[in-house]
Amino acid sequence: MTDGTYGTQRKAAARNRVAIIEAAHDLFAQDPLVPLNEVAKRAGVGAGTLYRHFPTRQDLILAAYQHDIERLTTTADEVLTRHSSAKAAFIEWFETLSAYIRIKHGLGDALHSAAAQDVIDNSWAPTSAAVKKLVDACVAEGTIAPGHDPADIIMLMSFLWRVANNDEGAAQGRRLIATVFSGLQAPPQAGPASDDPRRTP
Repeated sequence: MTDGTYGTQRKAAARNRVAIIEAAHDLFAQDPLVPLNEVAKRAGVGAGTLYRHFPTRQDLILAAYQHDIERLTTTADEVLTRHSSAKAAFIEWFETLSAYIRIKHGLGDALHSAAAQDVIDNSWAPTSAAVKKLVDACVAEGTIAPGHDPADIIMLMSFLWRVANNDEGAAQGRRLIATVFSGLQAPPQAGPASDDPRRTP
């Protein structure tokens, strides 16, 4: 095999992997139990290609979740630019995060695996950094009081991935968001250190 052929095959494999992850993102959002053959079909690859990249369903769901989180954590600036209100940007960003976490919850007991915990741990720092940008913008706007810890806010907003994934859940989420912002307009209260918030999602 020549270097050129090997390079071409590597590029094709990388494209296939991205196509599979993108297809998984769309289909898992509709149905976490969708057959993997359907994911392969949507991605335009054979089942063998899918399983070479992702031998198990857990591998694919984790890869899709990690891909989504990595992409989301780079969009805080873009979301803030697109909205005239930092509060609106904050809400959209967290609603998108909650949709990604619902996909992760489709793993069920597999969430307790070492691989799943590694993905959660690795996503924590960039997620916190993105939330800090959103919080700082809201502080500058006056919709959040100074002094709130981004980690505390992630824990507080975790209700979004616990409400029902339907119209009633969406309405409940909007009511709870309004309550959250009412509370965040007040300075934070001092208290004992909490558990590691990464365990919450």
